[in-house]
Amino acid sequence: MSDPVIAQKSPYMTELEVGKDYFWCSCGKSAKQPLCDGSHKGSDFAPVKFQVETAKAYALCGCKMNDGKAFCNGAHKQL
Repeated sequence: MSDPVIAQKSPYMTELEVGKDYFWCSCGKSAKQPLCDGSHKGSDFAPVKFQVETAKAYALCGCKMNDGKAFCNGAHKQL
């Protein structure tokens, strides 16, 4: 598998709604960061579907080095 593009070296604080499907960009190429816009097509990346249980701002991974998960785990601090 190829390496993702680092969209930014910090998380995206994103307001999310309960009950809505979200698709986090795992390739780093989306113009709608941190969410997918289909830019991964033709690559070995796929968007990560997720929902939240509480409506609030969430820190979504911007560096794409988060082991394929949408929520920031601080991996950008190692870049």
